[in-house]
Amino acid sequence: MPKLKTRKSAQKRYKITGSGNFIRCHAYKGHLLMHKSNRQKRRLSQRGCVSSSDSKSIKLMLPY
Repeated sequence: MPKLKTRKSAQKRYKITGSGNFIRCHAYKGHLLMHKSNRQKRRLSQRGCVSSSDSKSIKLMLPY
């Protein structure tokens, strides 16, 4: 059986936790930050968990 390949784009975007969940970063924090409030920018800086429906497809992209 051949080795499975890792999707490099998913490897850069998601990290797996010890319990098997995936952690992601929020979008909309790259540019155009001047009109966004400090509260919004602070909340976008925090990490979020991936929903269970999306984690199935991410698990296929990150086999190892």
